[in-house]
Amino acid sequence: MLDWKNRNSGSTSPQTPPRARRSLPGGWLGRSLAILLGVLLLISWVVGWYWSREPAPFPVQQHAQASAEGAQRQLVLGYTTVETLRRVAGTLLDKPGGYLSNDIAPPGLWLDNMPSWEYGVLVQVRDLSRALRKDFARSQSQSTEDPDLSKAEPLFHFDNKSWALPATENEYRQAIRHLDSYLARLSDPNQQNARFFTRADNLNTWLGDVATRLGSLSQRLSASIGRVRLNPEEGAQQVREERVETPWLQIDNVFYEARGQAWALSHMLRAIEVDFADVLAKKNALVSVRQIIRELEAAQEPLWSPMVLNGSGYGVLANHSLVIANYISRANAAIIDLRNLLSQG
Repeated sequence: MLDWKNRNSGSTSPQTPPRARRSLPGGWLGRSLAILLGVLLLISWVVGWYWSREPAPFPVQQHAQASAEGAQRQLVLGYTTVETLRRVAGTLLDKPGGYLSNDIAPPGLWLDNMPSWEYGVLVQVRDLSRALRKDFARSQSQSTEDPDLSKAEPLFHFDNKSWALPATENEYRQAIRHLDSYLARLSDPNQQNARFFTRADNLNTWLGDVATRLGSLSQRLSASIGRVRLNPEEGAQQVREERVETPWLQIDNVFYEARGQAWALSHMLRAIEVDFADVLAKKNALVSVRQIIRELEAAQEPLWSPMVLNGSGYGVLANHSLVIANYISRANAAIIDLRNLLSQG
C-alpha cells in the first residue's frame, strides 16, 4: 500500500525537467539579440537609403546673387563661376550624411553608389579649380598665379579617402575657404590683385579638359556589355583586337560617377553662361551651351529601378549604362562643336 501511494504521489506532482528550465534564459537572450540585430539592420538600411539620395540641383544665378548680397559684395564678372564651384564643393561635405567616401563605419562603409557620385563631382571640381588657377585668373602665361587659387587647387587634389591625419573633409573645407577669400578680393573694388578674365581661349582650354573627361566616361559606360577595341601595334601597320568589359561589380560605380560628373558640370556650365555671356554671344555659341546643359540634365533623371540594370543592347532588360552613355556622348559632341565656334575668329 505504501508503495502504491509513493508511486501515485510521484506521478501526480508536476515537475519541470531540469534541462528545459535551464534552456529558457538562453532562448530568451537569443531571441532578444536577433530582434535587436534586425532593428539595427533596418535602421542602417533606412539611414543608408537616405544618405544615398543625390542632392537636388540648385539655381546657379539666384544662388550667386543671394550669396553676394548676403556677404555685401559686388556681383562682378567671375563671381558666379567661383561661387558655383564653392557651392558644388560644399555640397560634397554638407549633403545628408556628409562626405561618405572615407567612412570607416556603417552604414557609410557599406555604401558605394554615393561615394562614386562624390568622386564624379570631385573630378569636375578639380578640373575647374585648375582652370581657375592657370587660365581664368591670369592675363597671360607670364603673369603670376593668384595666391588663394594656387593653394585651393592642390587641396582639392588631396586623397579623397583619407579618414584622419588629416581628414579629407578638413582639406576640402580649407580649399573652399581659399575660394571665398579669392571671391572677397575679386568683388572688392579697392583691391586690384584678384582678376577674372573672360576670354574665348581660356574657356576653350577648360572645355578641352571637359571633353576629354566625357569622352573617357562614355567609353567606360559603353563597356558595360563588353565591346571590341582596336589597338594599333607598335612599329607595325597592324591593329590588335582587344575586348573591353566593365567588371560586373563596378557597373553601378561607373554609372553613379557619370551622374556625379553630369550634376557638377551642368551647374558649372550654367555659371559659365552667365560670366561668359558676351563671349558666347559674340561667337553665336549660347545655343550650344544650353544644348550641352540639357543633355547633362537629362543624364540626371531619377532612376526608378532599385538597381542599375545591365541588359544587353537589344535584350529584354534595360541597360542604364548605355542610356546615360547616350546623353554623355551627345553632350561631348556638343562641346566639340562649341570649341570649334570659340576657336573661330
